[in-house]
Amino acid sequence: MINNKSIFLGAMLSVAMMANAQISLKLSSSSVFPNQEVYIYGVNGSKDIMLGREKTNNKGELNFSSKQNYIGLMKAYFPDENFTVRFVSENKPVSIVINQDKKITYLDEANKMMNTAQELMHKSEIILPALVQIAGYYEPSSAFGKALDQEINFLKNTNTNTSAYPFVTYYLTTFSKYGKQMTGKEKNIKGEDFISFINKSGPYLESSGLLRTILLNYLNISGKNPEQATDDMMAVLQYETPRGQTVLSEFIDIFDAYGMKDTKQKYLANAQNLKCTINDRLAKTIKANKDTSVGATLPNYAFVNAINTKAKTVHEVKADKKVIVFWSSTCAHCETELPKILEKYPQMKQKGIEVIGLSLDADKANYENKANMYPWINASELRGWNSSFVSTYNVHGTPSYYVVDNKNKIIAVPEHLQDLLQFLGL
Repeated sequence: MINNKSIFLGAMLSVAMMANAQISLKLSSSSVFPNQEVYIYGVNGSKDIMLGREKTNNKGELNFSSKQNYIGLMKAYFPDENFTVRFVSENKPVSIVINQDKKITYLDEANKMMNTAQELMHKSEIILPALVQIAGYYEPSSAFGKALDQEINFLKNTNTNTSAYPFVTYYLTTFSKYGKQMTGKEKNIKGEDFISFINKSGPYLESSGLLRTILLNYLNISGKNPEQATDDMMAVLQYETPRGQTVLSEFIDIFDAYGMKDTKQKYLANAQNLKCTINDRLAKTIKANKDTSVGATLPNYAFVNAINTKAKTVHEVKADKKVIVFWSSTCAHCETELPKILEKYPQMKQKGIEVIGLSLDADKANYENKANMYPWINASELRGWNSSFVSTYNVHGTPSYYVVDNKNKIIAVPEHLQDLLQFLGL
C-alpha cells in the first residue's frame, strides 16, 4: 500500500532549467504554527528531496528562498503537527495562508490556478457523471432540471487558461492523459503511447510527482507481463540515461511494494551491474536495498514515543532474535496479522525472540490505543509515511518484517506472516 494525507503538492531539481530559476515561499499560519520547524521538499519521481529546513517565527510566519534550479511540485512539512502544505513552484513568488482551522488559501496566481483547475477536474470526473445520471429523472423544463442542465454545461465547457504557467499546464495535461487511475481496459491509449511520452517528456516529468502513477498505469495498460513491459520501456529509455535510471528505480520500488520479489531482484541486479555513471536517484535505491538485505547489519534507529522498553535504540534491545514489524493502526492487514503474532508471542519469548513494532501512525490516540494492546516494544514518530525510518528501512508497505540476530545482522526478510512464523519455527 502506498499512502499519506496532505493537501496538494511535490517538486524536484531540474538541471535543464533556466539559470535564474528559484523558489520564493512566503507562508503565514495565523499563529497556528508559531516557532515550529518546517521541512521544504521537492520531488524526484516519487521520492521527496530536502531543499531546506526553516523555522516559523512567533507569529507562525515563514519566508524561504533558494537559488537551486527547479520548477515543479513542492511541499512544506510541519513534523511536530504531521501537517503538509503542497504547492507549485513556477519560478515566481509563492504565497500561502493557513487559517486557524488549518484551511489553506493560495494567494499567488500559479497556485490559485492549479487549485481551481484541480477542483474543476475533480468535479468533471466525479460529480459530472452523477449529475448527468440524476438529470435523467427530472423534467428538463422544470426549475431543478434547468439548474442541473446549467451546472452540467458549466462543467463540460469550463476550461482554465493556464498558458502563463508552463508547469501547471504540463501537470494538468499529463495527469488528464496518463495520470488518472486506469483499469487496463482503456481502448484509446496503448503501452507504446506511455513509452513514447516518458521518453520524449521534458524535465517536468520528474518534478511532477506523477511518474509512479504513470508507470503503474503503463503496467496495467500494456497487456504484457510486468517483466516484458519493463523490458520494452527500458529498451527505449536505455539504462545509461538519467531518465532511464530514474524509471528503473521506480520499477524496482513498485515491484518491492507489490511483493514481486523475483521481478524486483532481476532489475535490482541490472542496476547493480551497470558499468556507467548512475544518477543519485538510482544510487539511493541500490544503497537502500543493500542496507536492508539478508546478511547486512540492520541500520540502527533511535526510538520515539516508545513503550515496553528502556532501550533507546533498536540495537540496544537484547535478544537472540529480533522481529522488526512495520505497522499502522489504520492498516487492514495489520489488524489481521498482529493478533496472530500476539498468539505466538509467549512462544517467541521462550525462544529468546523479541518483537519491535515501528508504527506509521500519525494520530497519537490511535497509536497509543492500539500499541497498548500488545506487550512488545512499540515506537512511533507520529508522522505517518513521513517517518524517518521509512527510508532508513526501505519500507514500501505495512505490515512488513525483518528478522535480525543478536548482533543485529539481518537473517530474514519474510514477505508474509506465514513466512515469518515458519522461519521462526512457530
